Amino acid sequence: MQRGWLRRLLLCPPLLCLLLMTGCLYHTRKLEIPNAPTVELSADAAQLVSQTNQAYNAIDTLKATVSLQASVGGARKGAVTDYTPFRGFIRLRKPKMLRVLGLLPVVRSQAFDLVSDGTTFKLFIPPKNEAIEGKNSVTTKSTNPMMDLRPSLFFNSILIPPIGPDDQVILTTDNNLHQDPKTKKWFEEHDYLLSIVRAKGPAKAPSPIHELIPERVIRFNRQNLQPIEQDSYDKDGNIETITEYGPMQTFGSEKIPGTIVIKRPLEEFQIVMKIQDLVLNQPLADDQFELEIPQGVPIKKLD
Repeated sequence: MQRGWLRRLLLCPPLLCLLLMTGCLYHTRKLEIPNAPTVELSADAAQLVSQTNQAYNAIDTLKATVSLQASVGGARKGAVTDYTPFRGFIRLRKPKMLRVLGLLPVVRSQAFDLVSDGTTFKLFIPPKNEAIEGKNSVTTKSTNPMMDLRPSLFFNSILIPPIGPDDQVILTTDNNLHQDPKTKKWFEEHDYLLSIVRAKGPAKAPSPIHELIPERVIRFNRQNLQPIEQDSYDKDGNIETITEYGPMQTFGSEKIPGTIVIKRPLEEFQIVMKIQDLVLNQPLADDQFELEIPQGVPIKKLD
């Protein structure tokens, strides 16, 4: 009966307006007003493309000492396992040469050694006395998410790939609310989203629309126009990798994010990379990207 009375009341516009004016049907709660950005820069797509390409072109080689921490699991698995952080050394030389050496925590003996020439890679794991060889691109998904983390994932996360003259881009804006974990204060963030898109492949049936799907989306903070995230998508437009970039730190004459977080949401896998020391644009010889697998070590081949 009460619900029917209220429904009839709300269907009477003059009476509803009178009740709203007298304050009978509502109560106002005060909310914290988020802090808006004090500085907000503007840019168009051409400027952000040029900035991205300049940052990529400014670095030819990179030597870094880093701290690495891996986490596996999430909502689908019902648990998250955080592994002990360990020290790593990264060597990178364009166009696609990469070497990553990891040390076991505490004892600091070699945990793994990875090299890649951009097409194929080798991985040697001394504690297990085993090795892996394969292609940089995944053709067959593995049940073990670790096996799908190919070297190109690290390379393209450390250096955001350039945007070509024939690439199609879309620039949009995005506003988000965040809460400072320490002060609990809310603040507003305004970002640019630079999407690199392509036409979707032929459909099974003729379609009246020309559909575009993303290849990558780069997020820029409008307070400084620095990249804070890069999302990469597979051939069907599903998100594969989310790379988050911490505040920029200056090394030499270039700026590099002090923290890089690589997330693989489908595999529920994450790596946090904290840069401790960095040297840019020093010569790196070919032998720094060579790895000989010891005789007798079993080698697993990956597609």
